[in-house]
Amino acid sequence: MAGIAALAERSGWDGIFCEDYLVFPGAEPSYDPWITLTAVALATDRVVLGTLVTPLPRRHPAVVASQAMTLDHLSGGRVVLGVGSGDPDSAEPFVAGEATDAAGRAARLDRALDDVTGFCEAQPRRRVPIWVGGALTRRGPRARALRWEGACLYRVPPPAWEDIEPDDVRTLREDARELRGDDDFVVAVGGRERRDDVAAELDYVTALRDAGATWWHEYVPPWVPIEVARERIAGGPLRARQP
Repeated sequence: MAGIAALAERSGWDGIFCEDYLVFPGAEPSYDPWITLTAVALATDRVVLGTLVTPLPRRHPAVVASQAMTLDHLSGGRVVLGVGSGDPDSAEPFVAGEATDAAGRAARLDRALDDVTGFCEAQPRRRVPIWVGGALTRRGPRARALRWEGACLYRVPPPAWEDIEPDDVRTLREDARELRGDDDFVVAVGGRERRDDVAAELDYVTALRDAGATWWHEYVPPWVPIEVARERIAGGPLRARQP
């Protein structure tokens, strides 16, 4: 991962984000994202680092806050913490007393986010930016994202997939501007592999940019052979067409 990260930075990518699983679905080997991102931080100078996403209800919020702040300090302020309520179908072991229904996990997520903020204030240390994931089409995740620094929402819950549309981005951006009174809200879109039709992908990414999206993130699955992953990354990221 450190070598891939260095390659990504040389190839023009802007960020490297890791999924956060104790046990990856399908029994793929799993590695701690914070240790992995530490190796990435030491191998790079510029790229943004983070998780997409940490299932915060299944983690101790003070530990997550400490990990994120430590990595942020080590990397020179390059860290983003992506959070979500967690996949109820995940193979991860449940914590004793953990709520497994959607409402219960959402409530735990909100409490955990408050705990992260409280822990950072108690240090006192800089709290890293928080991007909130979940289904854009559900009121709760959307409203939660607007209370923090950014959204890394998908359109419908997995395993179904629908691309977020430019109109979705435009509406989210307008709501953020009205609620916050500024244009600092981050809208990160993506989470799937690049399609073969590169021209269509460029049109799509350009439309997202024009609607107000800040990031387009591209998924490289862990089951892709390492040689293929390196080839994809060496080819560089998709960039919106110039006006």
